[in-house]
Amino acid sequence: MSRIFIFALALVTFGFGTAQANEIKVGMIMSFTGPLESLVPPMVDGAELAFNEVNASGELMDGSTITLVKGDATCIDSAAAVTAAEAALAEGVVAIFGADCSGVTKAITQNVSMPNGIPNISPAATSPSLTTEPDNGLFYRTAPSDARGGEVLAAITADKGVKSVAITYINNDYGVGLADVFEAAAESMGIEVTAKIAHEGDKADYSAEVGVLSAAGGDALAVLGYIDQGGNNIIRGTLDAGSFDQFALGDGMIGTSLEEAFGDELNGSWGSTPGSLGESFQKFQAYASANSVDPNSVYAGESYDAAALLILAMQAGDCDISGCNGSTDGRSIADNIQKIANGSGPKIYAGELAKGLRLLRAGNSINYQGATDVNFTEVGEAFGQFLEKGYVDGKFVNVGAR
Repeated sequence: MSRIFIFALALVTFGFGTAQANEIKVGMIMSFTGPLESLVPPMVDGAELAFNEVNASGELMDGSTITLVKGDATCIDSAAAVTAAEAALAEGVVAIFGADCSGVTKAITQNVSMPNGIPNISPAATSPSLTTEPDNGLFYRTAPSDARGGEVLAAITADKGVKSVAITYINNDYGVGLADVFEAAAESMGIEVTAKIAHEGDKADYSAEVGVLSAAGGDALAVLGYIDQGGNNIIRGTLDAGSFDQFALGDGMIGTSLEEAFGDELNGSWGSTPGSLGESFQKFQAYASANSVDPNSVYAGESYDAAALLILAMQAGDCDISGCNGSTDGRSIADNIQKIANGSGPKIYAGELAKGLRLLRAGNSINYQGATDVNFTEVGEAFGQFLEKGYVDGKFVNVGAR
């Protein structure tokens, strides 16, 4: 069952005072339930940090404010995700922030965004298959593709001295794509793949999968699944069986709920997530921390950027020699996202959205850097960087950029 929530950011959620006359509705279709449930709140925090910033500034389109219409993408139920997006569309949204999981993101793009001509931008959908899916130029993602992410994780694994690895992956677009890339990259680096098996995300018993993986063995087990469904159960089963004590973890497995579940049991394991440690991140880290948002949460920065790009792209519409009045037309927003991220004007970082809006209103171009040094390929996906994650004393830590 899909769930729809309406949040008036200017009045209810953040207490900014009386809403302005020009209300702009944006859909936020994220997996508030399902296998990513514990990872979504930090993404929402990152996005709302950008919406909060703009509403407080009063600089968007003569004081217009953003109202979010929230719906549950579920991560695993494409029909429910589409229903949630359609309900948001009926509320009058002009763009969609989301979704997160690749399968439901694809369903929303093809069944809601394309037929209705409105853009959607995902902070977390990483399946390589999305690169070639038709989207009429309406779909963007601020997280880089797993076509690169799988290679990074394999390189980290090789650097750990691993000579053999078993692989388990969630049986959907995300898991299949990441597993295929990881397997090919690992083998090219001289790592033997002892087993590669899919798992479902909603089983009560994973003893069969644990048995196959344990029998295959290896120096490490690569778990390319979801933190709240399946992946955590398989880790528990292999730990209890004594078959693995080192784990290579995909981005869907990295979060505080894994730390809480396993504590020191995963010490010495590793993983990778999109992210960087450069100037953009340093500025985002300071700004997010000052506003009680954890900048180190997986996809928090990508979420801030996705929200910010939607807002800036609105202001960049309806331009003439006197400047840009702004537009909520879907085609205009979609086309301007690319221009803003890949622009040649002044650099705009986290916490500087009001400055960006003023420049755009005056008819100037900007180069949005945001939290993650956003720059898009010609098909609208972030080139992106990756962070190597270590697991030390029961916690994930940043090791370095890749």
